[in-house]
Amino acid sequence: MGQIIFYSLFTVFAVLAAKWFINYDGHPKGLFYLFFAEMWERFSFYGMRALLVLYIIKDYMESVENNEEIAYGIYAAYGALVYATPLLGGFIADRFIGYRKAIMLGGVLMAVGHFFMAFPTDFFFYGALGLLIAGNGFFKPNISSLVGALYKEGDIKRDSGFTIFYMGINLGAAMAPFLCGYIGETWGWHYGFGLAGFGMLAGVIVFWDGLKKGVFGEKGLQPTEYIEKKFFNFNIDKLVYVFGFLIVPIFAYLIVLEANGNYFLSNLGLILVGLCLIYSIYLIISFYQKGEGEAGNKIGAIWILAVLCAVFWACFEQAGSSLVVWADKCINLTLMNASQTNGINPLYIIFFAFPFALMWQKLDLWNRNPNTPKKFALGLAFLGLGFLSFAYSIHFISDAGKLPFGTLLIGWLFITTGELCLSPIGLSKVTQLSPKKGVAFFMGLWFLSSTVAHIIAGQLAKLTTSGETTGSDGILGKLNSIIFSGVDPNGTGVAEAMIYNDLFAKIGFVTIFLAIITLLISPLIKKLMGDVH
Repeated sequence: MGQIIFYSLFTVFAVLAAKWFINYDGHPKGLFYLFFAEMWERFSFYGMRALLVLYIIKDYMESVENNEEIAYGIYAAYGALVYATPLLGGFIADRFIGYRKAIMLGGVLMAVGHFFMAFPTDFFFYGALGLLIAGNGFFKPNISSLVGALYKEGDIKRDSGFTIFYMGINLGAAMAPFLCGYIGETWGWHYGFGLAGFGMLAGVIVFWDGLKKGVFGEKGLQPTEYIEKKFFNFNIDKLVYVFGFLIVPIFAYLIVLEANGNYFLSNLGLILVGLCLIYSIYLIISFYQKGEGEAGNKIGAIWILAVLCAVFWACFEQAGSSLVVWADKCINLTLMNASQTNGINPLYIIFFAFPFALMWQKLDLWNRNPNTPKKFALGLAFLGLGFLSFAYSIHFISDAGKLPFGTLLIGWLFITTGELCLSPIGLSKVTQLSPKKGVAFFMGLWFLSSTVAHIIAGQLAKLTTSGETTGSDGILGKLNSIIFSGVDPNGTGVAEAMIYNDLFAKIGFVTIFLAIITLLISPLIKKLMGDVH
């Protein structure tokens, strides 16, 4: 109970601090409502994320022989679809119902989904995942797009505003593992999932309150041509609401396929990426034909940044799969349980989001602010250092065969620094680089890169289920041999830890190499971005 009280009080303090800073720094009033609503949405999402893999392994499929591999597959499929559906939700919001109605629909779907997880049957388990996937598609891209709409073109507070918004994301993300993780592993898994549902419901209520108070002005309204337009005697928005619920069984079935070892989702992801690429090429050609080549170049820049983003998240999303299982098996968890370790990263972001927001503004005023490609290079470099620190921890394994808890704190400090250099900046730049009539589509494309990332992340995590290391051949294998030099392979717990640490080392080396490449080609990327810094 002490943990619950502490984390609740911390959340209240952080929210009040955010409200003060938003007012002090002169940001739009609507930013706080979006910050608060997104905080609760992320609370629900990360509560689910912290518990899902461990719940499958330790409870839902406890008796299944290959439950760890299945859990990684379900988690990857869930994450992939969660980040694919914003493409659809963004398109529907742009064309038919506007950001506001899409956000409300998404919130309701997700709240119902979390409450479904409170019931231990196949119908409710897969139905819950389907509801969460569909709901996220309507909620996630449109609330981010609405943040961008609050700022005028060229407003230097835009990056700072997105960083504050990102802090709200991570406040919810931090509190969810600590609260839902504690309740789920202490009182029962379904109580943890139920708490996540109440969090989502709170997010819907807060956003609705902001709508009633008119804090968003004229932003995010339904396109005027569709307000009274009817199809088959039904208003377009009501048809969209029905559609939102009808697609739930489809997503649930895709998760079932993944659980049964079917790779349909991976192929579907490739198809979606291909269709987006074709449409983007069409837009680029259209802009060049109209003599607006700069707009076409910006679309190309979005794609390059999206690819880099996909690499980053493919590695980062080991957090909910191989990293949480590694923590459960190999880390000396004296301060928290395995699911709660998912809160370390967002907790760091809470502490560092404001300093980073101020830093970008100050550097901009001093004309010393690194451009976006360089920030992406920094993000990948710090990510690599974080995974290398995870890998190197094998040198400090105890006589009891456990790695020190400080390993998580050091590794996640590096990774979090990288995340703050890349993720909130990326969100901001997509809204700036996108054509005015396609902001939500390209925001959806941005999240689609995370779909690809989750598919890759699932395959990476499954490398740890064979009970063997990933090998020592090639350049990566030789680099790994250097970092693990001097480790006694027969030591207590070493063999089990090395299954994971070996993979983490290779992830670290690859991402640092890519960071160097990104830095070298940064002038080319910046040229494509035009007047966007």
